[in-house]
Amino acid sequence: MSKIKILLAEDEMALGMIIQESLESREFQVTLCADGLQAWDSYQKSKPDVLVLDVMMPKKDGFTLAEQIRKTDPYTPIIFLTSKSQTEDVLKGFGLGANDYVRKPFSMEELIVRIKAQLNRLQLRKNQSDWLNLGKYKFHATKQLLKLENEECHLTARESQLLKILLENANQITDRSLILTQIWGSNDFFNARSMDVFITKLRKKLQEDPQIQILNVRGFGYKLVC
Repeated sequence: MSKIKILLAEDEMALGMIIQESLESREFQVTLCADGLQAWDSYQKSKPDVLVLDVMMPKKDGFTLAEQIRKTDPYTPIIFLTSKSQTEDVLKGFGLGANDYVRKPFSMEELIVRIKAQLNRLQLRKNQSDWLNLGKYKFHATKQLLKLENEECHLTARESQLLKILLENANQITDRSLILTQIWGSNDFFNARSMDVFITKLRKKLQEDPQIQILNVRGFGYKLVC
């Protein structure tokens, strides 16, 4: 089996080498770049499976690089490494096509979990025209349908989006702010209350299978157990 190729762009070379060594010890193939221009050249040559980009880089910052990549490549997962935590920066990144954020300082285990989650999500996106297994249920994201044996349950667009994100991260914690930003557009109190209502609706629609649970992990987000 070929190794998963990761393009890592990080101008703090000591940190970049630590990340590279840690990922390579887990059987990833990593190309480390010290600035945005070098990362752009490497991307064009190697076509990586995942991009892990520092936001603040010389010559070409992560936001500019992501915007350039997204003009021709809408699918390759982009994960930003950033010390920025302001909401407008997060929204800007997602608006440019980012898939996830990891805030510094971070643990390698967190980064690896997020990389694997994005790869799983990409695979699901490629199969989005198909029915996906969810315990006793079948879920069709595009048609917004849940099927249990011969019974079909229609989902709203937002319910389908929410369930799709949870399923893409099945048996892992899905960050609450990530869901809010991707589906509702901002992480504020009123949107958070709205999301809680949709979680309750999904729980009711999945209640025929007791092996499926949507857990509220206080302070972090939700976890779909199936």
